[in-house]
Amino acid sequence: MPKTLGDQRHDELIRFLVEKRGQAGLKQVELAERMKVYQSFIARLESGQRRVDVVELIKLGEVLDFDPAEIVGKLAKMTD
Repeated sequence: MPKTLGDQRHDELIRFLVEKRGQAGLKQVELAERMKVYQSFIARLESGQRRVDVVELIKLGEVLDFDPAEIVGKLAKMTD
């Protein structure tokens, strides 16, 4: 299985999520509270140390008000 942490698509997803959190005016701890996770979970995710699974992406979309299918489509069109 290819490595995904540090992959260009993974990095773009992280940039997107950090941007969306900023646009929502939320600190990591506030996003964590809304996601019902620890702040360290958000920190590891945003630092690229942790993968985002599909269910987490859906929940992030609900909390940060974006369509997960749109970012997945954008990532799918990226080339290596």
